[in-house]
Amino acid sequence: MKALQCVELAGPEKLIFGEVDDLVPGPGEVLVHVKAASVNFPDVLMIQGLYQFQPPMPFIPGAECSGVIAEVGDGVTACKAGDHVFVMAGHGCFAEQLVVEESRVNLVPNEMDFPVAAALAMTYGTSLYALKQRAQIQPGETLLVLGAAGGVGLAAVELGKAMGARVIAAASSEEKIQTCLEHGADEAFIYPSGNLDRDQQKELSNKIKELTGGLGANVVYDPVGGSFSEPVLRAMAWEGRFLVIGFAAGDIPKPPLNLALLKGCQIVGVFWGAWTMMFPDENQKNFQELFDLYASGKINPEIADRFSLENAGQAIAHLKNRKARGKVIIDV
Repeated sequence: MKALQCVELAGPEKLIFGEVDDLVPGPGEVLVHVKAASVNFPDVLMIQGLYQFQPPMPFIPGAECSGVIAEVGDGVTACKAGDHVFVMAGHGCFAEQLVVEESRVNLVPNEMDFPVAAALAMTYGTSLYALKQRAQIQPGETLLVLGAAGGVGLAAVELGKAMGARVIAAASSEEKIQTCLEHGADEAFIYPSGNLDRDQQKELSNKIKELTGGLGANVVYDPVGGSFSEPVLRAMAWEGRFLVIGFAAGDIPKPPLNLALLKGCQIVGVFWGAWTMMFPDENQKNFQELFDLYASGKINPEIADRFSLENAGQAIAHLKNRKARGKVIIDV
């Protein structure tokens, strides 16, 4: 089979595309013929050795995909050959075939396109868990989304709107904020890219306060980190919830904890992957809710960029360089 391989920990330009051995499922495993895969920020980190979980070298990157089950191993009962599925594998998805444990496979409605199925799982799964289980967002509350035109950000925009929140989207270009508005954001504004100086941080806080009538945001969804987190925390509403999603800016922020005291707010970690393993039944309920929202037209993953498997390294670079709007999809 053909696959993209990481043979040294470096940037996307060092990835190698070529032939590798075909796969055979063992007991409790399934063989998936991959139809589409999506690129996520953990893929960018993993190939550089910067992610918290690192597979042994060499490895095939790609955390999630969709496809058709081709074969099942002994003891598999939840799915069968011919089923349409999406897979959260952690790695191994940028290939024509994938073998995973049965527990990592989720059935999807046959009417759902493979690129949509590949785009839905990680970003919308993360965002629904963040807003529903962690923030317990309520209708009428104000949700501020940083990095709002990216995969998880745009999912948060759509889900927040579907859950009755007033959604403010922040992104780095006019094109990106237009995408956010098209996906349901009530307000959108451009913030500077790169590392913010003190004046820019103050401007960011003031902009949020302006858009919220001086009250601040009830819930902040932050996949960016870096120099953006502290000024946003300064613009939180009383008893707000600050969701720590990730650190796309590169630096892990160290905000003064007296801000949490003064705002009476919560700084809430969002580790969706660990939660799915501890509470698989609740996670399945969330997925069913996502299927229902998609069927009703309330969410619709933005797939603006598509690459071939041979060019999957370019797809990772595209995300790494913050050129993506919505999901980056690899057609296999």
